[in-house]
Amino acid sequence: MTSKVLDYKQPSLQGTLRIPGDKSVSHRSIMFGAMAEGTTTVEGFLLSDDCLATIDCFQKLGVEIMVEEENVHIESNGIQAWKEPNEILYTGNSGTTTRLMLGILAGSNVSSVLIGDESIQKRPMKRVTDPLKQMGAKLIGRENGQFTPIAVEGTNLASIHYQMPVASAQVKSAILFAALHAQGETIIQEIETSRDHTEKMLQHFGADIKVRNKTIRLQGGQKLAGTHVVVPGDISSAAFFLAAGAIVPNSKLILTNVGLNETRTGIIDVLQAMGANLSINMSENTSHEEMGTIEIETSSLKGTEIGGDLIPRLIDEIPIIALLATQAEGKTVIKNAEELKVKETNRIDAVVNELKKLGANITATEDGMIIEGPTPLHGGEFKTYGDHRIGMMGAIASLITSSGIALDDPACIAVSYPNFFEQLDSVRISK
Repeated sequence: MTSKVLDYKQPSLQGTLRIPGDKSVSHRSIMFGAMAEGTTTVEGFLLSDDCLATIDCFQKLGVEIMVEEENVHIESNGIQAWKEPNEILYTGNSGTTTRLMLGILAGSNVSSVLIGDESIQKRPMKRVTDPLKQMGAKLIGRENGQFTPIAVEGTNLASIHYQMPVASAQVKSAILFAALHAQGETIIQEIETSRDHTEKMLQHFGADIKVRNKTIRLQGGQKLAGTHVVVPGDISSAAFFLAAGAIVPNSKLILTNVGLNETRTGIIDVLQAMGANLSINMSENTSHEEMGTIEIETSSLKGTEIGGDLIPRLIDEIPIIALLATQAEGKTVIKNAEELKVKETNRIDAVVNELKKLGANITATEDGMIIEGPTPLHGGEFKTYGDHRIGMMGAIASLITSSGIALDDPACIAVSYPNFFEQLDSVRISK
């Protein structure tokens, strides 16, 4: 682990950035392509550590996958043609890979073992394994399936009517993957709408899925056909440059290729509520996913309240929203965000601890945090906790601190944004 000192002397940011591919869509494009029959091509794939872990898992299952820069070519004869792997399926730091693979493998005809890195081995899996076991899945893991490693013996599954206890796209998606190979119709009732990339991609690969209000219905036994997938830019990655453009003086950034799926655009709603100077130009809808270009300029921000059904639409952006709030006039309250406690780290504690070290007026609550602003920030040691989004929050903070910030583990950012520092340097104009 090599630390990185960031001392940008409060520059301005000017220029245009093409945001790299959406992590959630990239994962799912490989999963659906491997399950489908025929050829699938993926354009704009995110070559991050997490997404490459997903590719590796399916290659070990015998699926032919070729990667050429940001384009991926998949040849598959469907899930029934998979071969039992002679190696453990290693998911790295990817919670998405781990949880969704459980649903996929549960209805396959192979036996396998999933394991991730040290962080994944601490993250809760029971929220996924419990409903899968109700469908008849054969899963064995530490503490009754609570933690990896988890062994999966593929078997015949039954449909389920499941009331989601939390708003989680990963749990919902794992059930939907299993439902494809279950007998009968599976019904999922959401309490709040979570990101719907799985539902959209099911349609794109030819499945008949019905979504009405917060109820999802999927009939088992459907076959998927290979297709062409265009991956939009990841709005969760764009969020860091949206924040930077708003709080760094004399800045104007244009972000292209940004995914604007309405289940993911909570960060846009928050920026607008805070008074940010931004505009959006929608582009052609591809692969059932909305895309567009966002322009943002230095803005005078005001505090706001964030909670309720907005939280699932911006859960991954809360760390950078907290930094935004330190530069906004007045109080910002973030609530109903308990889900932050089971991310790569406890992000409530991590965000509050690290921003407080930089001089922020921020307090943790049971389900979020309260930030009073604006406050000037100073530099110092900054702990990433091995969490890519905490690392990027620290890097963006260094653009407005009075002295440098030392990131203890900048390499963790490659999990979702491999060229983050390269793109940051490309738009930074020093005084």
